[in-house]
Amino acid sequence: MAKRLKSELLKNNIAVDVVAGPDSYKNLPELLEKTETDLNAIHVNLSRSETYSEITPLRYGDNKLSAFVSIMRGCNNFCSYCIVPYTRGRERSRDINSIIEEIVLLKNQGFKEITLLGQNVNSYHYNDNGEIYLFHNLVEKVAQIDSKIRVRYTTSHPKDIDDRILKTMAAYPNICDWIHLPVQSGSTTVLQRMKRDYTREWYMNRIEAIKTILPNATITTDILSGFCGETEEEHLETLSLMEWVGYDLAYMFKYSERPGTYAAKNIKDDVDEATKSRRLNEIIALQNKLSRESNKKDIGKTFEVLVEGTSKKDIEEHCGRNEQNKMIVFPKGDSVIGGYVNVKVVSASSATLRGEIV
Repeated sequence: MAKRLKSELLKNNIAVDVVAGPDSYKNLPELLEKTETDLNAIHVNLSRSETYSEITPLRYGDNKLSAFVSIMRGCNNFCSYCIVPYTRGRERSRDINSIIEEIVLLKNQGFKEITLLGQNVNSYHYNDNGEIYLFHNLVEKVAQIDSKIRVRYTTSHPKDIDDRILKTMAAYPNICDWIHLPVQSGSTTVLQRMKRDYTREWYMNRIEAIKTILPNATITTDILSGFCGETEEEHLETLSLMEWVGYDLAYMFKYSERPGTYAAKNIKDDVDEATKSRRLNEIIALQNKLSRESNKKDIGKTFEVLVEGTSKKDIEEHCGRNEQNKMIVFPKGDSVIGGYVNVKVVSASSATLRGEIV
């Protein structure tokens, strides 16, 4: 927002004295000093090198179990609907030694689960004095820190996810069997307008690889309904791909134009709101069915669950996720928050698994 609106935030008597972009934290002292004599204190320049590798984040809140660790900043993909490359800058990978140091610190603080974050984690690339580390190398080093710490990552880009990371996941039990692989559309022609740089067939090939190398993995996705020029046939291609994959969960949205993007400047947003909403509802209804079918397949199975807290609906129950990132609710028994417990699934809805300690 700071990058996009800039000086507009200082107008119209809005209670704003300083506008600082995501890479401007080192300039905050001079910006604050500038407000003493000049209200025009703005710094929103994007860096080509800033990764915040020297910053150790303070983590607030009650959850001392799961932590998110940023491994890179920015994005080079320039999908036609997305504003991220313009507001976060170009892609740059964080020093691998800094990442490892932060995770070791989290381990010593008692955290049980680490999620590696990046706009496109698969394109992680760091040169450490001539030694090149790619994403699968990084994930392996993180997994080796402590076999009792779960490792997850998000988000993967379909054009970049390869068999090396899948095989690394298969080799280490503490790397969780969960992959979030945003498809956005099941139609190659829509994907071309979105500038996603892969086809329906390429995406299906990657799904087949996941199911072959990681047969127990859950697969989740993002889907965008009603993108510019989307026809009914293209919409039906999305529904058919959803059926074919059998997603365990999806984040589903209807397209909304973002100022400054390629699509906003060059492609007409010509799908009316009623059609967008109808198609989105069809996508949601199908995904609810797929999620319900996926969860029903887990009935009778036993999973190791990291106990995250007390159920919101019943104080006599605990809840936590298995390594496939599915939430399971179960009677407390002798389980403790922060501990691991084996839970057998006894019932399921489209959103939640219910179980009992075994």
